[in-house]
Amino acid sequence: MLDIRETPQYQEYSIFRHDYFHKLLAWKDKRVIKVITGVRRCGKSMVMTELCKELSKSIPYTNITFLNFEMLENEELQEYHALYTALKSRIQPSSMNYILLDEIQLVPQFEKAVDSLFLLPNVDIYLTGSNANMLSSEIATLLSGRYVEIHIQPFSFQEFQLGYEKRFPNNNLDKESLYTKFITYGGFPYLHNIYEQQENIREYIAGLYATIVLKDIQQRKKINDTMLLERIVRFTLQNTSNLISPKKISDTFVSAGKKTSPAMVEHCLSALCETYLFYKINRYDIKGKEILKTLEKYYAVDMGLRFFMLGAKTGDEGHILENIIFLELKRRGYQLFIGKIDTLKVDFVAIKDAIPHYVQVSLTVREEATLHRELRPLLTIKDNFPKTILTMDNAPATYHNGIKQLYALDFLNGEAL
Repeated sequence: MLDIRETPQYQEYSIFRHDYFHKLLAWKDKRVIKVITGVRRCGKSMVMTELCKELSKSIPYTNITFLNFEMLENEELQEYHALYTALKSRIQPSSMNYILLDEIQLVPQFEKAVDSLFLLPNVDIYLTGSNANMLSSEIATLLSGRYVEIHIQPFSFQEFQLGYEKRFPNNNLDKESLYTKFITYGGFPYLHNIYEQQENIREYIAGLYATIVLKDIQQRKKINDTMLLERIVRFTLQNTSNLISPKKISDTFVSAGKKTSPAMVEHCLSALCETYLFYKINRYDIKGKEILKTLEKYYAVDMGLRFFMLGAKTGDEGHILENIIFLELKRRGYQLFIGKIDTLKVDFVAIKDAIPHYVQVSLTVREEATLHRELRPLLTIKDNFPKTILTMDNAPATYHNGIKQLYALDFLNGEAL
């Protein structure tokens, strides 16, 4: 068992994940299991550690148990009977106990131990995991009505700025320069320690990518064709802003002489999403108010991974911006779809509290023809819900027939749609 004061994360990071921490803290002592999910090394352990630090201000250390299953010393507890016995023995009978289990997906059938512990009246349980399968239908059924998911991403642009400015307080870079660094380095929290060390950053991301692909995907999903998996990653990254399907990807590969099938491509895409390397969103018919089952988009979890795989390419800036806007909208709790209105496309239908926000993303709309093209789908929508165009044109917010045009970096720095 690990004393929280000894955890590596306790000192490693210096950027407080304010939003995630308070989301987690809001569920303290509630009778639900808190499940913290996200791609490897996005900061799940850091947020959990911050919670432990907060708990330790008023709760004895004997009432807080933190286990990281990636640590060799906890290997013997990667069996659910042993895990349950060990945790049960630490329960203090007359007060609340806090159990925090990091990378819980490494324990086969962990849900049996967790479910039994949850039945105790004085136990508050927090889990982290890097694989979406830990919320599969079987586990969700077992924990039905008993868990809440708190999903964590790598640093947002705001958090990246805080980290960079703290690391280099005398640089005084403008927002545009910081944005360029953000889409190059990406937002994995550990990179805060090695900003501007290009080779170290490349090696760190290469190692992280290899771990996710080789350890989390190939071993777990039994995908032996590494080259096919990497081709799918590259194709998906290159087509961030395009509607695609497993059949379309398969046909592209077959025409280039690479043998595969739509079923195999779909299997690989599913694995990439399960490890949170990509997020999939479906199309939504705005007029018919229904989710469409054909064609979808995939967005990468981090731009540093994209830069590592593809490098910098002229013409990619708009795709990158759309990806970053997707991540920010998701971070703010919107349910996201690709909008379809007649034959026109709306980049995002972002729904929160049952209210849709229609969002277009364009690198620039300074030319009249481009502005008209971006406005046309939004003007076709006849309801009165908010409509916004986000661009990299650095100017104050303006309106076009009630449609808000907003500087994307202002939005990424916290301004509302």
